Amino acid sequence: MSAVRTAEPYNFNPATPAALGGGTRQVIEPATGETLWSVNLATPADVAAAAQTAEQAQARWAQVSPREKAEILRRAGNLFSQRHNELALHVARETGGILPKGQHEIREAAVLCHLAASMPLQSQGQVLPSTPGRMSLARRMPRGVVGVISPFNFPVILTLRAVAPALATGNAVIVKPDTRTPVSGGLMIARVLEEAGLPPGLLQVLPGDADVGEALVTDPRVPMIAFTGSPAVGRRIGELAGRHLKKVTLELGGSNSLLILDDADLDVAASNAAWGAYFHQGQICMAANRILVHESMAAEFTKRLVLKARHLPVGNGASGQVALGPLIDARQRDRVHALVQASVAAGAQLEAGGSFDGLFYQPTVLSGVRPGQPVFDEETFGPVANIVTYRSDEEAVALANQHQGSLASAVISRSVGRALAVGRQLKSGMVHINDQTVNDDCVNPFGGPGIAGNGSSVCGPADWEEYTQWQWLTVQDTAPTYPF
Repeated sequence: MSAVRTAEPYNFNPATPAALGGGTRQVIEPATGETLWSVNLATPADVAAAAQTAEQAQARWAQVSPREKAEILRRAGNLFSQRHNELALHVARETGGILPKGQHEIREAAVLCHLAASMPLQSQGQVLPSTPGRMSLARRMPRGVVGVISPFNFPVILTLRAVAPALATGNAVIVKPDTRTPVSGGLMIARVLEEAGLPPGLLQVLPGDADVGEALVTDPRVPMIAFTGSPAVGRRIGELAGRHLKKVTLELGGSNSLLILDDADLDVAASNAAWGAYFHQGQICMAANRILVHESMAAEFTKRLVLKARHLPVGNGASGQVALGPLIDARQRDRVHALVQASVAAGAQLEAGGSFDGLFYQPTVLSGVRPGQPVFDEETFGPVANIVTYRSDEEAVALANQHQGSLASAVISRSVGRALAVGRQLKSGMVHINDQTVNDDCVNPFGGPGIAGNGSSVCGPADWEEYTQWQWLTVQDTAPTYPF
């Protein structure tokens, strides 16, 4: 393994090539309102140029040996580890997350690179049965150029989980990060891979608005789109991709439920609920949007959760002294607050929080939440714990499954058998027994049904299916003669 050289700290100003034609935009730190850096924005014309460059680079990349591909990705993983503290602080400041969240993203970035580094040396096909004298192979081929459109909440992980395996399987990649997190969501990753030795043109980062994303989805030289974001945008991308007959993988949102059965330890349950609802201010696609509690223990559980909510410190996450940072911007804050107010008006009870100072939204607890209230029917994507009561396990399952899509569900009970019986009935892409909903090991298939995605999964065993396509190859010593 090559040694990783020591380098000066990365400078992300200017963060993008001056050749991009969309002007510049300031990236604002949510916690302070200060400008972190300015980035150049792309235009649809830049997408076309990038796709042409990527197509040419991919053809050269296909000729690079598997061991060389693997070594570049290993070096990238080592660089993420070596630069852990520097990059984690960048992530915390740009996303508004607490410092441990930024540290988690960089640790996982190293893991994703090392996992991808194993892929070029894995079997990439099968020998199929055939007639004597004829070899029949099914082999996995790169798709070509993969377009990655990534979100603001966990931008390093949710971008790199597509970039790394796509490169490992022989593709080129064009990334359009969220303009609120263009460094964490793309430019940082590109710099690390460049330093690791990735050839030019294989990974290009184009910060831009919706027109840039649409140009990426419709460009004929980009046969696959990997999108993580909101269901509304996912529907639009799915429509465009379908019209252009493209492979598309969507990881969206939906309603996630944490079911607390009536034999659960209340203190343990409250701890799980607080983490599942409040980590990174609830801006997580797996966040526990609904907390289902048996009516016999709801009052005591609510007291415990309210106590946690009132004592979780909120402030500048990069300081390392708080549990919750700010929401990403005012638009997101106003959306969360509107959902809380509308739900209270519809009958929910505000037990804690429900207020904000700037972008800092207080950890909130709503009880008496029922179907028909906005926080039950929609993904809140904010630090709001919504308590729903039930009378029986059957009712709990029915309430948990009352959704248009769900990435994750979880069940807490002293009886593993009972929890499993409940968990097997939950219509979610991921189910956790005796844990909360926010879980990802990087090696597991990650996805969900309905508006949680389009039935596709990413990571682990799913990556070969996503970023490659089958080709049937037959070989004979001589061509046969036919009766025509």
